[in-house]
Amino acid sequence: MEYGINREYSINSYYDGNKYTSSDYVDRVSKELFSYMPPLTKRPDFDEFWEETKKKAYSVPLDPKREVYDYPCDNVTVYKISYNGFDTTRINGWFIVPTFMNKDKYPCLIHYHGYGGNMGRPAAYMQWVLMGVAVLAVDCRGQNGATGDNASYSGGSTQAVACKGILNKEEYYFRAVYMDCVKAIDFAVAQEEVDDKRIIIEGGSQGGALGMAVCALDDRPCLAMVDVPSNSDLVRRVEGAHGAFKNVTEYLKAHPYDTDRVFETLSYFDTMNMADKIKCKVLASVGLKDETCPAIMYMATYNRIKSEKEIRIYPFNGHEGGNVVHNEIKLKFLSDFLKSNP
Repeated sequence: MEYGINREYSINSYYDGNKYTSSDYVDRVSKELFSYMPPLTKRPDFDEFWEETKKKAYSVPLDPKREVYDYPCDNVTVYKISYNGFDTTRINGWFIVPTFMNKDKYPCLIHYHGYGGNMGRPAAYMQWVLMGVAVLAVDCRGQNGATGDNASYSGGSTQAVACKGILNKEEYYFRAVYMDCVKAIDFAVAQEEVDDKRIIIEGGSQGGALGMAVCALDDRPCLAMVDVPSNSDLVRRVEGAHGAFKNVTEYLKAHPYDTDRVFETLSYFDTMNMADKIKCKVLASVGLKDETCPAIMYMATYNRIKSEKEIRIYPFNGHEGGNVVHNEIKLKFLSDFLKSNP
């Protein structure tokens, strides 16, 4: 049986190269996921906090820069780029244009990387470029890339970014990162080659979380493809010491009296509290053996998305998700989307 995009359980279909086919087994083992709706942890000033955060971010001029990078392929043009993020931190990245297409405007895919990663190398994005899509890939501040972090933190542990500023929502690390990633859209639409009506968000793990947050905070993305996303159902993530939030668990072992303050801070950055703001089309994926970003915890976000959405579930996969199988699904999904949104 084939499943259409608007069917509740279209989520469990797989692309076999010709069509989407269903799996009764996946249907059976994943049904409980679609009823998972833990209570929101959203504080009364949640929306006000994010409006003020955006105002603060936009008070800092973008100051975008780009310079041609000598890349050994004449069919694309690669630029090294930078811009001001939430504060004066210069966010570094790549901007890649499929000049072989000889068009004036291109859709633009913005890639956010996983925890502890970086913007990568241009070769990693050529599958998207071959589809006629420009790519913007950016660093997260203070992780494993060329981008530093000019923010100051008066509390929390600075040994792991997930704990930086964790006692104060105004200082918490992901406040700046979420806005750095929103301002990546500003950089993209400021480029003369980019069609500002076709902004696509893509990323996995931390990058998937950033994709969810950006699409909740900004109306410009028209499509998001997020894999094994993090930053959802954060109290449970800390309780189970899963992934990057194991660092928060370790912090609370040493500072148990800070528990309520920590969970209050995290509530502002939990994507389940943001999901109802997402307006774009979403393709997500999870692995049922994932102990880093457990599938059930992402469902606290997915189940609250009100826009058009699909999810692929890989019952025997961990944090690697669907790997090359899912990569081909994403390519087909994006191709179909671009054909229907020329």
